[in-house]
Amino acid sequence: MFKALLETLRPRQWTKNLVIFAGLIFDGQVTHLVPFSRVLAATFLFCLVSGITYTINDLLDLEADRRHPQKCSRPLASGRLTIPQAIVWVAVLAAVALTGGFLLSPRLALIFLGYTILILAYSLWLKKVMILDVLVIAMGFVLRVLAGLSVIKVAYFSPWLFVLTTLLAMYLGFGKRLAELRLLESDAANHRKTLGRYSVPLLTQYIIVSLSAILITYTLYTFSARPDQPAHAMMLTIPFVIYGIFRYLYLIQSDLITASPEEVLLRDRPMQIAIILWGLAVMLILYWVI
Repeated sequence: MFKALLETLRPRQWTKNLVIFAGLIFDGQVTHLVPFSRVLAATFLFCLVSGITYTINDLLDLEADRRHPQKCSRPLASGRLTIPQAIVWVAVLAAVALTGGFLLSPRLALIFLGYTILILAYSLWLKKVMILDVLVIAMGFVLRVLAGLSVIKVAYFSPWLFVLTTLLAMYLGFGKRLAELRLLESDAANHRKTLGRYSVPLLTQYIIVSLSAILITYTLYTFSARPDQPAHAMMLTIPFVIYGIFRYLYLIQSDLITASPEEVLLRDRPMQIAIILWGLAVMLILYWVI
């Protein structure tokens, strides 16, 4: 049963919560033990909160998941986890997350509540509204960034990073819709109402527009990464971002996206190398060059 409970929290999706470290990293505090520990604790608690919302979503979409070719294997849909067990699981984790969040920072506890309400609204209504369903996902990522900022004091956090986070989340959201549309084909609208309104060409255009905006926004950010320093060395990381954008577009055009975009990013070796090199370049520039 414990394995089923853990699977319901979808730990493979927890990589999204790494964005909580954005404030710590880009403010140059990742080598400071106390701020790092606080952000790490906030990330763990956010994983519990996001797991709670996934479990609640599975409870609400139980019948639809049972008809889905992939989601039917989830613990609740397959019957490996009962509804009462899931409800108790949610209650226990909610108590742990809210208590821990309040002890770290009252603002963090409020962010947890806001995120949960947002996702509940998404599960009940907003996911049925075209385009807005993806914008809600983007708002969830912004709340993750705010969660990281709420537990530490930062000297400077560029507002461009909030815009960049929103655009990246939109790109992931539209990419996921594209993957679902290709997987479910003519039966897509029966599993997700908005898929009946989307089309492959339209989603491809949305993704191209989103990635173009990401490139422009990131380029503008590099000029103001650290306004207290005259150097603009962050511009050197732009080629890695360009490669990542073009690589993802190649994956789309090659019909290689058959799963969630985050899974593609974790499986595609060239993309992995580009992300690692970008991360190393950012760390080198922010912590040793500037």
